[in-house]
Amino acid sequence: MGMNSMHRLNERAVTESHFATDDGVELFYRHWPASGTRRGTVVMFHRGHEHSGRMAHLVDELDLPDFDVFAWDARGHGRSPGERGFSPSFATSVRDVQTFVDHLHNVHGVAPQEMVVLAQSVGAVTVATWAHDYAPQVRALVLASPAFKVKLYVPFARPGLRLLQRLRGNFFVNSYVKAKFLTHDPARQASFAADPLITRAISVHILLALYEAAERVVADAAAITIPTQVLISGADWVVHDQPQHDFFDRLGSTVKEKHVLEGFFHDTLGEADRERAIALVRGFILRQFDSPAPTLDLNDADKAGTTFDEAQTLAAPLPEGSFKGWWWKMYRKSLRWAGMVSDGVSLGHRTGFDSGSTLDYVYRNEAGGAGFIGRMVDRNYLDAIGWRGIRQRKLHLEELIRDAMARLRADGAAVRVLDIAAGHGRYVLDALMAEGTAPESVLLRDYSTINVRDGRRLIAEKNLAGIARFEEGDAFDAESVAGAQPGTTIGIVSGLYELFPSNDLVRASLGGMARAVEAGGYLIYTGQPWHPQLEMIARALTSHRQGEAWVMRRRTQAEMDQLVREAGFEKIGQRIDEWGIFTVSIARRKAA
Repeated sequence: MGMNSMHRLNERAVTESHFATDDGVELFYRHWPASGTRRGTVVMFHRGHEHSGRMAHLVDELDLPDFDVFAWDARGHGRSPGERGFSPSFATSVRDVQTFVDHLHNVHGVAPQEMVVLAQSVGAVTVATWAHDYAPQVRALVLASPAFKVKLYVPFARPGLRLLQRLRGNFFVNSYVKAKFLTHDPARQASFAADPLITRAISVHILLALYEAAERVVADAAAITIPTQVLISGADWVVHDQPQHDFFDRLGSTVKEKHVLEGFFHDTLGEADRERAIALVRGFILRQFDSPAPTLDLNDADKAGTTFDEAQTLAAPLPEGSFKGWWWKMYRKSLRWAGMVSDGVSLGHRTGFDSGSTLDYVYRNEAGGAGFIGRMVDRNYLDAIGWRGIRQRKLHLEELIRDAMARLRADGAAVRVLDIAAGHGRYVLDALMAEGTAPESVLLRDYSTINVRDGRRLIAEKNLAGIARFEEGDAFDAESVAGAQPGTTIGIVSGLYELFPSNDLVRASLGGMARAVEAGGYLIYTGQPWHPQLEMIARALTSHRQGEAWVMRRRTQAEMDQLVREAGFEKIGQRIDEWGIFTVSIARRKAA
């Protein structure tokens, strides 16, 4: 492919459309249909500040006529609505990616397994975060110069921006990047400088959230198992290259490629000599479609692998006399003092910080304790990032419970709810009351006599005794779960599997749920693919298991989804908090 053909104007027919995000924003996208029978699909995500039109040249330059190509304008960019350079949160932008992929599936008939996702710079970070958090079953990823760490060229720029944000609230930061630092191509430089759709500023809260998400995804890239190609520009003025190398080295993909393009500026796929990069991309895409999609079995991730090793390290005692050991000893002493004045910390010590009683206290989110100091300590405890994530998980649970109820009623099916590890059952009962129309039946179960007692009291308080009951039961006993409520149409398991490292236990529990839930019914389940406080939890907090240390093994979303899929459910939706800690997913029971 020569230079002349590489730099030609787009020749394929294009249609322009919109799709609705989850919060009702209509985002713009372009679609270049394949010539003849579609072999696959390329979905493109542009750089920060730019829009889909800046990637249109790739449609012809990739020379994949039997592939559909789609490209969006992210919210606040190009022809999509919203304040320029703004998104409600970085997590919202990541969710937009999932919504777009769902739209392509539902409207254009493109299965995820047919998709190659190609993204540049900030778009590549957004896509990498999506791949980590949502575990999509797409065919491959191509990430060009992902902006995992932007070069700000000002000492202490990030702390300074964070301080200003706290003092001023949100504000916008203008890009310092000139076209001549992006590409050596004079035509691309001129079009960038003259393009009225270029977004010159970015919201500071998005810029800071981009850094935070990038750090998390680079550190935990082992969770991404999709075939991935990473292109790194060798003379990049805009982003650091080391995080890109670290990301690639840690990728959990069995198929992965890395190419360093010497002399390239940041606009990797818009460089003067871009045929070198595009040939690499084209070759990678065709190789993925010339061979079957690789399958990765994560069933034994509880016995070997990154999360197993991590949990083993957290469970191991620290060396006697080590600074770290001393530090955590002092931390535990401080918690014991806090438990004397804070109601929440005291409850955690008595029942376990992972107990249903603690969870219900966190849900209520009302600081209590001995006097002003006690309430202040308790408020600090309740505002820990893990508990904030838990409360967001509750909202997501309620949302997906209501969604499942609406789906069933639209199909004329009965709503019969079973929760096999309900704690006190607050999130289920709150969701049912908010929905407005009572279900036919609700059965809540838990292993703890305390939870059963308090859950029955909550049912009575909410005047739901006519439809709801609470009984003691073992969520890991497949026969017990299967026989708990024949004809269940909504099965729920929340906050349970995260507490137990064994996949054998989870498989048994899901097997029981698969027998309890009717074909066409729904399973709502939670996950914890990442947590910023794992070591603190393991070294300082006690569990419900006779006060043992609370050591958690993370399950990647891909691992959790595989266990659910193999039990006979098809995942159809997911929610995740803005910190990437807790997921809530909904899956439909397939016909036996």
